[in-house]
Amino acid sequence: MSTSISLVVNGADLLADAGGVLFWPARQTLIVADLHLEKGSSLARKGTLLPPFDTRATIDRLRAAVETYMPERVICVGDSFHDMAGAGRLAGEDRADLAALVRRAEWIWIAGNHDPLPPDGLGGTVADTIVDGPLTFRHEAEDGAASGEISGHYHPAARLRVKGRTISGRCFVHDGSRLILPAFGAYTGGLDVRAPDLRRLLARRFEVGLIRDGRIWRIPASELMAPPPAQLAAPFRYRETAR
Repeated sequence: MSTSISLVVNGADLLADAGGVLFWPARQTLIVADLHLEKGSSLARKGTLLPPFDTRATIDRLRAAVETYMPERVICVGDSFHDMAGAGRLAGEDRADLAALVRRAEWIWIAGNHDPLPPDGLGGTVADTIVDGPLTFRHEAEDGAASGEISGHYHPAARLRVKGRTISGRCFVHDGSRLILPAFGAYTGGLDVRAPDLRRLLARRFEVGLIRDGRIWRIPASELMAPPPAQLAAPFRYRETAR
């Protein structure tokens, strides 16, 4: 258990951080998924009231990751905003702080199902897919994709039993060929890595980097608990585009 673990995906040496970000030292690139900024305000418009602090908390954690790794490039692999109008709802201070972060590096927004259009006035560039050497970055993993795919979308989570207690948390999941990042946003749920929609994307042998209490544990698939019954048959619920 540590604050980061090393991973190899399609020959690329990567670092999975307990903060929920991935770092590629050879390209000085920080990768993050599913910020879901302004999810709280989106839910409030639909009658679900939550404390409106998710965007501030997410930006603060993102700033900490940028200051730790000082990347030359940042790739946000989709669903950076919870809906297409999310960037327009940013509070003034949040917008200014996010724009300042974007100016610190080459910043790429990968289009997601929640935010297919570029965020207005924040800078950076927008792409559907980025291919760089051995790695391909996109929002949602594709069936039959070539080795080296890095994605988000599924909000992977995992559970295991330790000394009679169930330990659970967000996680990185990879099988050496592809990697799916945990959701970074403050108000994001999780899909168990052994639920059918996610399990079908992975090789028989895979491992997770389970995040809990500021640490990350490297756990082989064989040690993980079965998913909650509700996730065994239910379709993945993050597919629909938020409006």
